[in-house]
Amino acid sequence: MHHLIRALLDVQSNAAEYTDFEEDQAFAEMNEKLDEHFGEHVPYRRFLENLRSAVAASDKDAVAAMIDYPFKAQIDGKAITIRDADNLKSLYDSVFTDRVKQAISGQTYRDLSVNWQGVMIGEGEVWFCGMYSDVGHKQRTIRITAIND
Repeated sequence: MHHLIRALLDVQSNAAEYTDFEEDQAFAEMNEKLDEHFGEHVPYRRFLENLRSAVAASDKDAVAAMIDYPFKAQIDGKAITIRDADNLKSLYDSVFTDRVKQAISGQTYRDLSVNWQGVMIGEGEVWFCGMYSDVGHKQRTIRITAIND
């Protein structure tokens, strides 16, 4: 009986190691995708982490600072132009609906969708990408470019 329990524990241990390997592999693959498309991955990972934290805390100021203005948000099937941070904060609950917040909170780094347009959260609820913030195109700042309810 003791040997059977030990064998079961060994199987569970090996399964956990395999899962960790899969996680590491998926993480590494996402790093590669972001590196291929945008030349780096760390700022994108940090951006997702910061966005998830800010939305979870309902920190409207932090979220507003993460957006490239002006931008269009799809709210109740209508495209609305959000002019600036103050405009976003006044419409925050209409823009960051439960669906959008759930997409953000449920998004893992390894499962992001990446293409030439940027990085997609969920099923397109949020898009973000690197925006050049200088004339020489050397400094890229990551910002939300679209929100779709």
